[in-house]
Amino acid sequence: MSSAIHIARGLGITAVIVTYAVLVHHVNTSDAGSILGAILALAPILLIVATFAWNAQSRLIGISTLLIVGIASWLAWPFIRQHTALVFWLQDVGLMAVLLATFGRTLQQGHKPLCVHFAEIINNGTLPPEHIRYAHRVTVAWVVFFAMIIVTSSLLFFLASLATWSFFVNFLTLPLVALMFIIEFLVRRRVLTDLPTGGILDAVRAYKNHSVRVH
Repeated sequence: MSSAIHIARGLGITAVIVTYAVLVHHVNTSDAGSILGAILALAPILLIVATFAWNAQSRLIGISTLLIVGIASWLAWPFIRQHTALVFWLQDVGLMAVLLATFGRTLQQGHKPLCVHFAEIINNGTLPPEHIRYAHRVTVAWVVFFAMIIVTSSLLFFLASLATWSFFVNFLTLPLVALMFIIEFLVRRRVLTDLPTGGILDAVRAYKNHSVRVH
């Protein structure tokens, strides 16, 4: 039953993501300035804020955040409705920039590269030197990948047609991320022959379990 629930949840999340991408692409290509476009543009922001408010330690902070963002959204509604594509681009570039910064800041001297940290968690201990060097290179590769996505998205948004940019963002970005995982997995298996079994899902589970223990 537990496996069926996880599968159903995964399928449901996938369906929501695909439906959202299709609707956003439709708005970008044929329905600019619509109410639907403004709602779709605001949806991710409101979802993040609602999640923050729900998990806030103080109910007052949560409610205050919801009120402030709600008022700001109401005031910005005319601009959002008129410039939905710009909002979508800012969200896309913003998400990639956050991911880039998350990986990139761990490459600074005195910090542990993020992929090294994940690898240590999944392997329950210190890694051999060759594993550390490889995980460091993987962290660099993800930084370069996110930077390339940002540059490509920006060039397409400002220099190509809106339909072309929208297709790239909504239907190619996630497959490219998945392809990046697959390529890294294949390279890892080829370069490091003494790896334990495990993949990205194991890393996610290990990280969640580690976070629970820490808190």
